[in-house]
Amino acid sequence: MERVASEAQVRVFIRDESDVAVARRRARELASQQGLSEVEAEALATAVTEIARNIVVHAGGGEILFERVVDAPRRGVVVIARDTGPGIPDVEQAMQDGFSTKRGLGFGLPGARRLVDKFEIESKAGAGTTVTLRKWAAAKSQ
Repeated sequence: MERVASEAQVRVFIRDESDVAVARRRARELASQQGLSEVEAEALATAVTEIARNIVVHAGGGEILFERVVDAPRRGVVVIARDTGPGIPDVEQAMQDGFSTKRGLGFGLPGARRLVDKFEIESKAGAGTTVTLRKWAAAKSQ
């Protein structure tokens, strides 16, 4: 059974680009502590960067929670990003490569999804968006 080690929870408030960098660093640090490889840690950090940047650009602010997770023998990181912005009117469309409402490249959400092991998104117009990312350390060969 999966267990979240809540004593390891870290909260980063996202208001501007400097907070995006803090969230990226926290993701990388926690991933490393949980035994993710350098490549896995960088993948998680990149996904967190995309989500945090979306919070700044589209919602004007929010927060990201980082938690250690253990599902013996696996270890990993759960990231919950949430905001109270305008929400995403069409999540399915927003998850398509190339779709952008702010003239970006449109790879943020779909790119983040590809970089993690599990990706969930909930959004409600006028009530904000919550994105949950989960990344596991790869099993080490003996």
